[in-house]
Amino acid sequence: MLSDYAPLLLLLALAAAFVVGNLVISEVLGRPKPGVGKKTVYECGMPIRGTARARFSVHYYLLALLFILFDVEAAFLLPWAAHAEELGKAGLVAMGGFAVVLVVGLLYVMRKKALEWDR
Repeated sequence: MLSDYAPLLLLLALAAAFVVGNLVISEVLGRPKPGVGKKTVYECGMPIRGTARARFSVHYYLLALLFILFDVEAAFLLPWAAHAEELGKAGLVAMGGFAVVLVVGLLYVMRKKALEWDR
């Protein structure tokens, strides 16, 4: 019965040896070499301005939520488009209703000027 698990135990031992080996090699070869340039904070190549505790506008989060909303819309539209013939008119009506709700939502967001970045 133990011989049935021998390949699994061998695989587990090889995986553990691989992990330990990589940790040892990275410790030996990758010792840190601190310097003045490495200790400075680097963010997109721009000099640091202000504090890290700056507050973001609610507008930023609203845009993020809108991005997720329309990303989910695409996730629903693509499978429907792939099976549109199979779904027939009922699928077309259901997806039409879904699209109408999303267009109304987009028009509302545009009316409230939520898509304008500089406010």
